[in-house]
Amino acid sequence: MRAAGVDRFGADLQLLELPEPAEPGPGEVLLGVRASGMGNWDEFIRTGGWDTGIRPPMPLGVEAAGLIMAVGSGVRGFQSGDAVTTHSLPAGSWAEKFTALAEYLAPVPAGVPMTVAAALPVPALTADQALDAVTVRPNETVLVHGAGGVTGGVLVNLAARRGARVIATAGQAGRARALGAAHVIDYHEPDWPARVRALTSGGAGVDAAVNAARSGSADAVRAVRDGGRLATITADLPPAERGIALSDIVVVPDGARLTRLVPLLAPDAITVGASYPLAEAAAALARLRHGTHGAAIVLEP
Repeated sequence: MRAAGVDRFGADLQLLELPEPAEPGPGEVLLGVRASGMGNWDEFIRTGGWDTGIRPPMPLGVEAAGLIMAVGSGVRGFQSGDAVTTHSLPAGSWAEKFTALAEYLAPVPAGVPMTVAAALPVPALTADQALDAVTVRPNETVLVHGAGGVTGGVLVNLAARRGARVIATAGQAGRARALGAAHVIDYHEPDWPARVRALTSGGAGVDAAVNAARSGSADAVRAVRDGGRLATITADLPPAERGIALSDIVVVPDGARLTRLVPLLAPDAITVGASYPLAEAAAALARLRHGTHGAAIVLEP
């Protein structure tokens, strides 16, 4: 079986020839992968910073969309031939076949491209879990710092769907506005948190914020009102201050949640900028590192 991965932690990506996967065990399915998602989290897997339960030589990737080839005992609700997407562990989705837990699967609706379905699971789950952590309520004002990225865009869209008034930070305003932001602030501007506060009632600050910008939480928390809430998805939780509730978000696989999110987000909240074959995974990851202006990058085996 062909796969894209590493023969040791920290090594450059390469095309691997690996044994065929075993038959799926209880509660598992075997996918014929049509497309695999890619994100900065895959760099953590490559370097050994995220232990997903697998060791080199190994494929990377924790997102896949494809057709079920076989189901293990005890699997209910899915059968061979079903089109599904998933965020599942251990890693290994950058391959022609991927074994996933059935409880983490979500159907792919008719008409949704496999590339879009593959790029959606981690951003969608991360965003939804972060918004749950800060308990976004209708008519509250919510800041999304780092709305220009893939997950940041999903955060804007989901927060707006929850009825919040969204203030976003991004280098360019167009995409964030299209996804539901009421106001977009350029994060390059000096003291942008003060500009955010000026858009809130009495200048008190936003009710809740989610940080999706690398090392951005220390700035984002300045825009939050006393007693407000902040969650970060970039492992940079700031010191506690002013009674603000803080949450550090690490994505958790969740098939039921993903099943709800796919039809909401697939039409317009995820844009695939480019797809690469497995043999060009290193080039794909390099492009991701240099920035994609909110577009997802996927692999197609």
